[in-house]
Amino acid sequence: MFLNFFYYLRKHSIPVTLGEHLTLLEALQKGVIQYSVEDFYALSRAIYIKHEQHLDRFDTLFGNFFGEIDNIPVEKWIKIPEEWLKKTDNLKEFSQEEKDKIEALGGLEALMKRFEEIFNKQKEEHEGGNTWIGANGTSPFGINGYNPEGIRIGESQRKQGKAVKVWDKRFYKNLDDDVELDTRTMKIALKRLRILTRKGVANELDLDKTLKKTSENAGSLDIIMRASKKNNIKVLMFFDVGGSMDTYIRTCEQFFSASRYEFKHLEFFYFHNCIYESVWKDNSRRWEERFSTWDILNKYNSDYKVIIVGDATMAPYEITSPNGSVEHNNPESGLTWLTRLKNHFPYIVWLNPTITQYWGFTNSIQVLNDFMEKRMFPLTIDGLTKAMKALKDKKMQAPQPPKGEF
Repeated sequence: MFLNFFYYLRKHSIPVTLGEHLTLLEALQKGVIQYSVEDFYALSRAIYIKHEQHLDRFDTLFGNFFGEIDNIPVEKWIKIPEEWLKKTDNLKEFSQEEKDKIEALGGLEALMKRFEEIFNKQKEEHEGGNTWIGANGTSPFGINGYNPEGIRIGESQRKQGKAVKVWDKRFYKNLDDDVELDTRTMKIALKRLRILTRKGVANELDLDKTLKKTSENAGSLDIIMRASKKNNIKVLMFFDVGGSMDTYIRTCEQFFSASRYEFKHLEFFYFHNCIYESVWKDNSRRWEERFSTWDILNKYNSDYKVIIVGDATMAPYEITSPNGSVEHNNPESGLTWLTRLKNHFPYIVWLNPTITQYWGFTNSIQVLNDFMEKRMFPLTIDGLTKAMKALKDKKMQAPQPPKGEF
């Protein structure tokens, strides 16, 4: 069974290795865990999963493979007399009022502890009660009865469907590749853009050179210091605001917060729909304080990495036509200014918070995606990770969603 589970994970793109599987078998053989589904889940996840992006997929596959594990695991090591669990035709039906009066014991750990206490005291079979292990009662332990929080024993067919030990009841947060980002996962993805260099004051011990120099001095200590590594990447960001972007305010706020934390050399500006001859830094003063796009091109050199964040959803003429902006008369088209940006900054990507399945149905998204030479990425964990890699490789392109019909 465990080998089949190993192949099942591999079949569904969980990168597990034979060495990890052998480690799991060795742990089981040495009794690292007891006969508990939760313990086996925790052990197998700790051994098999090497990256948090696979956690949610592993949870789903674990539940699919093992099904509803609702039989008591301690049945492996405590022998319950079969007659205690014998079926009868006297299946008791409870009114809703009776069901409402039955109180839960307080969670799985309390249930397990109570079960052991009951088993140690019980000397004979029991039916129809509210305490002992048996059948047709309101006890949390047994079959064919009812308790809103209990453990079903000795019965494979679902009856009341109230056993707490059902694997489908999962409490793990999604961390798969295609989920929306939060600030923490954004920081993890943004770290891929780090370019660490040593500059400044030598304030860190260089252990390797210290050992080498000390050995060359016949054991006389010679301490060598070096500058600490710092992320010297320089990033220039442009955020689309207003209109259809209001839907993605929370996501953009999280992305901006993560970027400010991760990049020490970060400059940012705002625009609406498309970049034209000017942008701004303060949305409350967008008409009073604007910055010339020409000045930005002259001020920031080409070693800046440029990230444009926007849903790229607008009328096509806002991109391609002079005076196409919905807010002002722009002498030159947005495409003209985007071309100047792309020519000046060789490392540039576009992050789009819109679900990729919808890209093919929006003309302006297709126009800008083609213009960006397929360097438009979705604002997801996987998309942001690929975008950070693309900012190190100006030839890298994003996988493309299928095109729709207009």
